Amino acid sequence: MTKNELIKNMPFSQAVTMVGLIDYQEEQVVSRTIAQRDDLSITLFAFDRGEAISAHSSPGDAMVQILDGTAEITIGEEKLTARAGDVVVMPANVPHALEAVERFKMFLVVVKPNKN
Repeated sequence: MTKNELIKNMPFSQAVTMVGLIDYQEEQVVSRTIAQRDDLSITLFAFDRGEAISAHSSPGDAMVQILDGTAEITIGEEKLTARAGDVVVMPANVPHALEAVERFKMFLVVVKPNKN
């Protein structure tokens, strides 16, 4: 990686499938950071069945696209089921949690307010 690259952990100048960039691991949540700045983070995740991220909130809006499998997402007091192809936006400062109903992979983009 060169010093000027803003995207990391991905091949450049070739077509790849997003779902193939991260693998499942038994009884784990695996992550792969694609970009990280003060105002933006992009991360791939793979959740084994039954694994979860407990309720938390973020100062930015968080958008997930489910790439494979099925997740239960809780936003505030509401629960929803998201499947491969679905996109869900979790608003800033609202507690949210994710649990793997079955193994699932997701692409997460968090956009935070600019501090300028």
